[in-house]
Amino acid sequence: MRIKICGITRRDDAECALAMGADAIGCVFYPGSRRAVSLDVAADISRGVSGLGMMVGLFVNQSAEDVQSVLDRVPLHTLQFHGGESEAFCRQFNRPYIKAIPMSGDINLADEHLAYASATALLLDSVHAGQFGGSGQCFDWRWVEPGLSRRVILAGGLSSTNVGAAIAQVQPAAVDVSSGVEKEVGIKDEAKMKAFIEAARSAALDIAL
Repeated sequence: MRIKICGITRRDDAECALAMGADAIGCVFYPGSRRAVSLDVAADISRGVSGLGMMVGLFVNQSAEDVQSVLDRVPLHTLQFHGGESEAFCRQFNRPYIKAIPMSGDINLADEHLAYASATALLLDSVHAGQFGGSGQCFDWRWVEPGLSRRVILAGGLSSTNVGAAIAQVQPAAVDVSSGVEKEVGIKDEAKMKAFIEAARSAALDIAL
């Protein structure tokens, strides 16, 4: 079970998350997000991440030039696309990538898995008032079809209080949290991150046993 803390805006938060056992942190480069970071801030965060874990960059319907301008400054390990990007667009940067899927009752995950066969994983997130992640809202976990969870990163409204149940039901490859470990938008809470990571690890261990 891998754990990603997304919406990181400060180097201290990134270092803290990784020191407590997170596998990856995510920075948002979509200008419309309240958690968006500048290239200078992201470059500083990357120096804190180096050697400790992975750094993921989140983009939403941005141009190839925009994505490349970030890659020229920030050594991202993985790209995460939250818009209507095609598979061809996502894979052109020669980086592992994650494709976010906005979940609803009529989503056919089998089709999405085929459409983005080159993706490292599909991140399943909530749809809420036009937001691209970080809404704090859950979707119905029953929409995740059995047998597809090996490529799934589960997101959307997770916190230390429900991540154990989510992992037990969906059995995803990874979980992703943003607002569920914040004390205010973009600012992470150390105690909440610790509780989330511990709850996720405990649930994953229960499944393994």
